[in-house]
Amino acid sequence: MPVRARTVVLLAIWLGGATAGRAQVPRAAPVDTAARGLSAADSLDLALHPECEPSAADTVSPGTAPDRNLLCLTRRQAITQALARNPQLQVAAEQVAQARARKTQATALPDPQFEAAFVQSPGLFGAGGGTERSLTATVTVPFIDKFRLQGRVGTADVRSAGFAAALTRQLVTAQTAETYDSLLASLRRGRDLREAHALAQDFVRRAEARFNAGTTPKLDLIRAQAELARTENDLIANQRDVANARAALNRLVGRPLDAPIAAADSLGVPPEPPPLDRLLVAALAARPELADLKSQQEGARAATGLAREYWLPDFTIGVTHDYADPGPGTLFTGVSLPIPLFFWQHSRGEIGEARHRELELAASYRDLEGQVGQDLRASYAAASAALRQAGYIRDRLLPLARQAYRIASVSYGLGGSSALELLDARRGLLDAESQYTDALAAANDTRAELERAAATPLDSLETGDTHDR
Repeated sequence: MPVRARTVVLLAIWLGGATAGRAQVPRAAPVDTAARGLSAADSLDLALHPECEPSAADTVSPGTAPDRNLLCLTRRQAITQALARNPQLQVAAEQVAQARARKTQATALPDPQFEAAFVQSPGLFGAGGGTERSLTATVTVPFIDKFRLQGRVGTADVRSAGFAAALTRQLVTAQTAETYDSLLASLRRGRDLREAHALAQDFVRRAEARFNAGTTPKLDLIRAQAELARTENDLIANQRDVANARAALNRLVGRPLDAPIAAADSLGVPPEPPPLDRLLVAALAARPELADLKSQQEGARAATGLAREYWLPDFTIGVTHDYADPGPGTLFTGVSLPIPLFFWQHSRGEIGEARHRELELAASYRDLEGQVGQDLRASYAAASAALRQAGYIRDRLLPLARQAYRIASVSYGLGGSSALELLDARRGLLDAESQYTDALAAANDTRAELERAAATPLDSLETGDTHDR
């Protein structure tokens, strides 16, 4: 066996044994990079520090940052600010106010009516005298039970609008959490790309040195330069992604899109979700869509009762006075009611429509219960799978990719590996880092989606073990 090949084989065995020995060391134990002959940048295993330091209190006020206009937010602060300033919630609040106004109008007493009559007058409106000049004021009061039923219909409408506003709050909360995590993921990818750019520059320097020494062909140098150019292009695309994520987060928290905003949290592996059966119970009890349909069913029952009272009388009270007669005015009362001679028209008309509306809402509620259960199960499966993938990539894929890159890097420095082998190992490491970032973002996004599907903060339920990087 040639000396160079034997050296490379022994070096690979030594690095593999060193990696196996480090696997038995606790995660918090420091690693001596000098002992393994590699720099810290070779592993790409660098912590992503927060962009800023948040304020001490858990409020939405800006954190301590060099730029006084910079808003430094944790994930919880971003959600709090979104719930306080997002225009979608103001729209929902105005819709609730509109429902209250409709209820007020539906239960209001009819306005009195005023009537003036001029009989046998030679001119318009009593000009030139006449035999009778009467003034009449009347008010018509519907049957008292109609007010009760109209009030129940209006109350159901108000409650339905309130549940729609609660659903909007949940959607804004989930959107804010997902957008915040997308910003963290873009920042993490930027960190990985900057480290990759530093490695690509180092590779170019090595290739130039070996090319100048005549130990490697020019093709290796061209490949190294092409890899550096590809990394620079990826950095440009990442800057665009970060800017878009900041603009999206600004829109959700009700700020100008170009306002400076920074994340005070870092992207990590979330804790285990609560058991599925507890989430199902919480979702069926707290989902606003189900409560909304319940309220609509109550309103539909009241509307059916109101339609059945079409034959009940209305009462009229009024006073009239004839100014052509010197006597006092006259008080009169009256009752008016329809004669249900063609009752089947009402039974098949408005009453039938109201009854079928009740049946429609009952069927919709049963279907929505199934949709809620399916939505929760799908969200739970996605969150569990994303969490397992993040843990697997962290514990299995990343260590292997880092070990392969370390071996290829040292071997290339000693002249045992080609540039193509080093590039493949480097791309494998970058792909593993990118997969881990995507898995972290997916784990946090699916947790936010699971919280939306359960309509209950997951922290308030019993959770399992947490995963810390």
